[in-house]
Amino acid sequence: MAALGAALACMTLMLAGCSGSGSYQPELKSAEVAPPVIGEEGTLRVGVNTENPPLAGMGSGKIIGIDVDIASAIADQLGLKISIVDVGSDPAAAIADGKVDVVMGIDAANADSSYWVSPSYLPTGIAVFALNADAGIPTADSDATFAAQVSSKSAWAVSNEFGESALTPTDTLKDAFVALRDGTVKYVAADAIIGLYAAHGLDGGLDVSIVSMLMKPSGYCMAVATDNADLQKAAGDVLASLAGNGTIDVIERKWLGTSVALDSLPVIGDSSSSEGGDDGDSSGNSSDGDGATADEDASDGTGDEGDTGSGDGTEDTGDDGTSGADGEGDGTSGDEGDGTE
Repeated sequence: MAALGAALACMTLMLAGCSGSGSYQPELKSAEVAPPVIGEEGTLRVGVNTENPPLAGMGSGKIIGIDVDIASAIADQLGLKISIVDVGSDPAAAIADGKVDVVMGIDAANADSSYWVSPSYLPTGIAVFALNADAGIPTADSDATFAAQVSSKSAWAVSNEFGESALTPTDTLKDAFVALRDGTVKYVAADAIIGLYAAHGLDGGLDVSIVSMLMKPSGYCMAVATDNADLQKAAGDVLASLAGNGTIDVIERKWLGTSVALDSLPVIGDSSSSEGGDDGDSSGNSSDGDGATADEDASDGTGDEGDTGSGDGTEDTGDDGTSGADGEGDGTSGDEGDGTE
């Protein structure tokens, strides 16, 4: 018994010695890129558009979203910390001015030739949602009825393909899915990613199926300066690895309740024209309280909670947050609103 007590005491001392202050600190990875490949030593500066949830939005005073989680995983694999910067709808200027190293959430269909874009890591496009996969594909002579957010590309696509009488415009995308749930309409037209987020965020969640597309699918990509071949390869290789090993699928499921594949879906008509509508659907306007609440862990999975607006749709996605660099990838806002970790 004396020997056992001595051994336990020794083990306790050894553990205390390993942990120092008592908190475990993981071994830091060596940075794989450094200035001038990136603009700041030890940090990957990532641009996002916070007006585009669930890709990026504000929650509890910091920037959160799918793109933040993916960017945190990229930074972690490169051995870097991360700074999240809101670049709004002008990624080209942020890259040209050297404010960021990469920008997430670039729609390949609208990409600017002034920067390099990666292969897509998330699909996008105007999708037709129904309550179940057996709802059938709507046709012009089937008296199909749709709800879509007013003045959106999706609303224009429905009117163009099926006529004004087929469309029930709604103030928010959330209202469109409420109409679908209540049986007022048979379909909802919306961006595939944003639509799934809005449906998943309704009270109690709403299970929906994408039955077809109203435009050929495109994809969200990462942008890097055209003359920065080293970062294109380093960050691009990591992004491809995250897509291949299932990490991005996990992040999609965290925010949307499912992963998204659109390529095999039938395409109705050709609504890829840039005419009509605004820049697309949104899951809500955070300034007036229509945004869907994201009761969800931020990018570090540490239990911080936030929302992408102040509305009343609940996003409950579990604890599968992707770790940021050094275990601190929470996207917390820092100086100048950069979300520096």
